[in-house]
Amino acid sequence: MWILWIVVGVLAFVALNIFFYFVPVGLWISALAAGVPVGPLTFIGMRLRKVNPHKVINPLIAAWKAGIKLSISDLEAHYLAGGNVERVVRALISADKAGIPLTFKRAAAIDLAGRDVYDAVAMSVNPRVIQTPKVSAVAKDGIELMAIARVTVRANIDRLVGGATEETVIARVGEGIVSAIGSANSYKEVLENPDSISKLVLSKGLDAGTAFEILSIDIADIDVGRNIGAELQAAQAEADLKVARAQAEVRRAQAVAREQEMKALVWERRAAVVEAEAEIPRAIAEAFRRGQLGIMDYYRLRNIQADTQMRERLAREETKPPEEHPGGEGA
Repeated sequence: MWILWIVVGVLAFVALNIFFYFVPVGLWISALAAGVPVGPLTFIGMRLRKVNPHKVINPLIAAWKAGIKLSISDLEAHYLAGGNVERVVRALISADKAGIPLTFKRAAAIDLAGRDVYDAVAMSVNPRVIQTPKVSAVAKDGIELMAIARVTVRANIDRLVGGATEETVIARVGEGIVSAIGSANSYKEVLENPDSISKLVLSKGLDAGTAFEILSIDIADIDVGRNIGAELQAAQAEADLKVARAQAEVRRAQAVAREQEMKALVWERRAAVVEAEAEIPRAIAEAFRRGQLGIMDYYRLRNIQADTQMRERLAREETKPPEEHPGGEGA
């Protein structure tokens, strides 16, 4: 008989363990005390669906105590989808206390999109200040200015899903600063009125398509950099000088080539003259043999040649500088 009682006791112990596993009694009592309608079958169903009851019931109790009536099925579905139920419920409670319209469906979508919905609600209540890196721009007079801006943004719940992130806002603000400085006639105008940059950038509607609403843009710091215009002019002048040198070198090479061509032509003509002069004695000898030239004619030709050579020598001596003449100042 006692064996039967042992078996019954073991079965009862196993049954109680199974019951306490599927139905966390402490959590069930907490839910009932908070007025949340949940029964043992609900816990059993969660265990069968591999849902951690503590991850669902505790946020549900917090929501009900805050006056937000959420359903267990919605929280279970969000948990099974991989969402953070506790963070969504905290965001709903914070939004309700701050008077921000936020539904569970919207909060769950934001959470599943990878955004921190609670941080977004907190950012809607308490705007965040984003500081841009140092932005370099050049005014029309060629002076470089380096500016740092502080952008005050507030999260836009409606555009949080699919909206651009903070990096996009920073990039757009930097682009606006470059455009504003670049349109200034002088860097002095920017230094005198830095708020003109803020107004111009803010008027461009840079928060379009982003998950934020830009409240203000303030220039925190602005420094004067290099004279980019002068550097560019110097670089252009250096480039023009190199081009001029290259063109001069080309012209010099062309002149040298033409000079070589002229020298070659002169030597060619001289060779032709020498060749022609070499034919003169032959022609004279042939004229003697044929009787076309007499001895007196030959002497007269020689006298003419000697007279011509003397005239050429005298002409060369007259063209020499005074110091080269014999007996002159240089003697």
